[in-house]
Amino acid sequence: MSFGQGGPHGPGGSYDSATPDWGAMADLTAARNRRRKWMLIGGGALATAVVATVVAVGVVNSGGTERDPQGLPTPEALPSEPEQPEPPFSEVSPPPPPDPRDFISDAEKDTAPLNAKTLFPGDKITMSSRSYAQGSTDNATNCAAAASGRLSPALTGNGCDQVIRATYSRDGVAVTVGVAVFGTEKQAQQAKEQANGNIQSLPGGGVPAFCRSTACRLTTNSVGRYTYFTVAGYTSGQDVTSADTRARQAGKDVADYTFNSIVNRGEAQASEAATAQAG
Repeated sequence: MSFGQGGPHGPGGSYDSATPDWGAMADLTAARNRRRKWMLIGGGALATAVVATVVAVGVVNSGGTERDPQGLPTPEALPSEPEQPEPPFSEVSPPPPPDPRDFISDAEKDTAPLNAKTLFPGDKITMSSRSYAQGSTDNATNCAAAASGRLSPALTGNGCDQVIRATYSRDGVAVTVGVAVFGTEKQAQQAKEQANGNIQSLPGGGVPAFCRSTACRLTTNSVGRYTYFTVAGYTSGQDVTSADTRARQAGKDVADYTFNSIVNRGEAQASEAATAQAG
């Protein structure tokens, strides 16, 4: 570098025109940095505007459906599922099953075969491990002939159709059960309420005559259109006392068996009617 006249500082000792102006350069650098900052800010704003424009265009093009950041429709914007048709149901309720009691309470419905063999099948009965051998059986359409003089009015006065009898025995004790058959349940109940005396015992089939002139155990009951009676005593001819348990148990066992047989008759007819109804 060459210096002018008067030494390195020239006249008055100041720098010459070749010396850099450091203050001006600093100002220039600061101004340039400010321009760059504003350009970056402006560019970011422009990019945001462009993105917003693209999203808006996407919304318009997609029919206005809102979407989440992954591009999926938001739950509020999902289309609702179409209503499913409810399965059709019949307004007609199925008829109730037949009541077994209806069949044993009215002669017009109680049409199954009725005799000693249908009520008392088999040659013995067993109740709670106690077995009784069957003796004689019979069907009497003359109801008075199957009953004592005191019982006959209750049977004939209420329209008794027939009396079905069966005798059972076990260890010297014999029981005759007589089932009086009526047209309706009401008639059977009235016969039970008016009953006095006993059914005639039925000997035969290995069982001698019993309870003809001796004290015996008597029972009376009814179910549906049937009133049934039992007379229980000893084949030896001895009287049945109030403290006796053997004759009493035998009479109860045969009465319970008779009740079950009549109820089973109603259930069988009800089941047959239900099957026909379903078909």
